[in-house]
Amino acid sequence: MITTFRNKELANLWAGNRSKIDKRFHARILERLDALDAAGRPEDMDLPGFDFHGLQGKPKRYTVHVNGPWCITFEFANGDALNVDFEQYH
Repeated sequence: MITTFRNKELANLWAGNRSKIDKRFHARILERLDALDAAGRPEDMDLPGFDFHGLQGKPKRYTVHVNGPWCITFEFANGDALNVDFEQYH
């Protein structure tokens, strides 16, 4: 389950509120957030088209591709997704 967001606009979109994130990305973002909310471990996000992989650094973060350089990044602890962000990390 998603418990916390780093990105306020991503949290707004997830909550069904108005968001400043480009509307062209909304469907792809929501598809990934739905999967993340249902995931019980990071590897559950290793789905076709998501380009799931781990990132270097501590705490351990993971990423799934959205569009171009845009990705959703997150941490995982005790079966929950934490600090979910929408960013260009490259």
